Amino acid sequence: MPEPAAARAGIAGLRRRSHLQLSPLARTKNGLSLANKCICLIIVLSSVLAILETEPTFVRGWESGIYGLELAFTAIFVLEYAARVWTAVEDPAYRHPLWGRLRYVLTVPAIVDLLAILPVLLLAGASDAILLRLFRLFRILRLARLGRFSMACNHVLEAIRSRRHELLLSLLVAVIALVVSSTLLFLAEGAVQPATFGSIPRAMWWSIATLTTVGYGDVYPVTVLGKVLAAFTAVMGIGLIAMPTGILAAAMSDAFQRRQHRAIDQTDPAEQD
Repeated sequence: MPEPAAARAGIAGLRRRSHLQLSPLARTKNGLSLANKCICLIIVLSSVLAILETEPTFVRGWESGIYGLELAFTAIFVLEYAARVWTAVEDPAYRHPLWGRLRYVLTVPAIVDLLAILPVLLLAGASDAILLRLFRLFRILRLARLGRFSMACNHVLEAIRSRRHELLLSLLVAVIALVVSSTLLFLAEGAVQPATFGSIPRAMWWSIATLTTVGYGDVYPVTVLGKVLAAFTAVMGIGLIAMPTGILAAAMSDAFQRRQHRAIDQTDPAEQD
């Protein structure tokens, strides 16, 4: 039998290799590891299955097979979750064998992982009450985990942070436009259509649909003044939609350019020649 020290060293080596496979930030190479690629594929497949389960014609006659697949997916995610907790001590932020793992379990990514597993484990065999069906939709959170594995997600967050003041300003302008248009339509249409424009909160439904350029058509002004105000509101809505879109597009372009510049700076000068 191997010596205890040799066995501990072997376990530690296995844990380090597993950590490199499971943690994208621990890798020195670009791209995902083979393990994370497989996990991403399983996340997509399990999410597609959860979506298709809501269609009765798809489920009918395949209940046992679908349930078996869901259990298989859940078993894989349970093993993955346990492996991530086990290898968390390889991260310097969670170095302590007990408290480090506990800190990792309380992080947002670990909580999302757990929420993706719990619905099947806790609600197996439960009735099809609407509340339980809605709770089972937490399985869709598995798909949200894909963002952790993509560096593009970091660029999106960086772009939002760099333009947060401009985005907040555009949100403030949208709120002001919503309040002003709702108030004007209340004054112009409130006496004629009290059911839909009889108060500012009631008029806000029409303002939201118009400013977002959705235009359901279920509520609309009938007076001349109301129609004129509606025309100005509709035109203003185009600008309100374009404003944050342009801000985010410029921010994304800047973020990707900064990434390219950092990649060039980190490249060996001999390789550039």
